[in-house]
This record gives sequence, C-alpha cells and structure tokens, in this order.
Amino acid sequence: MSEQNKPFVVTDRRKFTLEGEPRPDADPSPEKEHRTPMPVEAAVESTPAPEPSPKAEPKPEPVASTPPEPPADDLPPGPTAEQSEQSRIAYETTAERLDTAVRAANPGMEHPPAMSFEGLVQSVYMTAIMQLGGATPEGQQPQVDILGARQSIDMLGVLSEKTKGNLATDESRLLESALFELRMAFLEITQALARSAAARTQQPPAPGKPVGPSIVR
Repeated sequence: MSEQNKPFVVTDRRKFTLEGEPRPDADPSPEKEHRTPMPVEAAVESTPAPEPSPKAEPKPEPVASTPPEPPADDLPPGPTAEQSEQSRIAYETTAERLDTAVRAANPGMEHPPAMSFEGLVQSVYMTAIMQLGGATPEGQQPQVDILGARQSIDMLGVLSEKTKGNLATDESRLLESALFELRMAFLEITQALARSAAARTQQPPAPGKPVGPSIVR
C-alpha cells in the first residue's frame, strides 16, 4: 500500500474515562509528576537576587610627563654685593703688600700707575703687536702667533661694541685708532705669510736667508 493511501489513525492516550475510571487500553507508562504552578509573587521572592558584580575601579589616566624646563642660563649665581666688596678689599690689600715688597727689593722704584681705560687698550694693543711679530729684532725671522693676534684684535672689537656711547671723545679715538692699526697690520702679515708659503713651493730658500715671517704653532 502506498504511503498516500495509508489510513489516518488517531490514538487516544487518555488514561481515564469520562467517569474517572482507568481505561484498560491506557498507556502503562508512569504518569509524569504533576507540578503545582508557583504563584508569581512567591517565585520572585524565592529567587535569590544576583550579587552585584564588583565594579572595576577606574584606572588612573596616564599623566603626560612634562620635561623639566631648561634653566634660564648655565651660569652659576653671581656673588652678592657683600661678597664682591669683601673680595675687592682683600685683593687691594694683597696687591698693596706685593707692591711694597717689590719696591723694597728695588730701591727707587716708583709705584706702578693705576689701571685705566687707556692703559687697558694700550696693553691689549701691545700684546697684539708682539703676536704679529712686531717685537722681533732686526735681521731675524719674525715669529707670528696669527691666531693669538686675531683673538687680541677681536677683544678690542668686543670692547668697542660694549662701550659704544659710554666713552669720552679721547677714549673713543684711542680705541678706534688701535683697532684700525691692528687690523691693517693683521692684513699685511697674512698677505706676507701667503707670499712666503707660495715662494717655498716654487724654490728652496737660500741657506741662512730668511724668506719671511713664520707661524708660531
């Protein structure tokens, strides 16, 4: 018989009749446990409340590390006015004792003149002249400290810039004249050194004859 022509069978699974008596053809499988539904209120009360999950403590936000501010300058703090005054007095006292000892060892020697602006300019000027070979005895080859001379000339240049507008007329004229003469002498010596170096490369010097100024190293 084909699947389509099979009769539709209805199985009565009731275990009791309408009068309440057990049916002889009832399914002998044990009856499922009959549970009495629990009221909604009781179910709510009996259900344990879920424990609140521990709140995660907020993590502190990383603080951006700010680099330390660089110091205004690298110089140590200057001395106080009291320290400067004490050092001045101590220096002058020691210098006076030195002058007294020098005059005692050299009778008739006069007290050295006090330092002034004119003396400062003349001292640096003479140092630069000697570095340029100006104190070389006649007939000898000049020994030139060209780098030292340049530094001495630049010192007078700094002095001129820093004292501009604060000098008397004669002080300003002295400083500008010293700078002019030293700069011109510097140019002359550097040109002579260049000519001397070129002559050495062309022909050897004659024995005992100085070719020109030499650089002190």
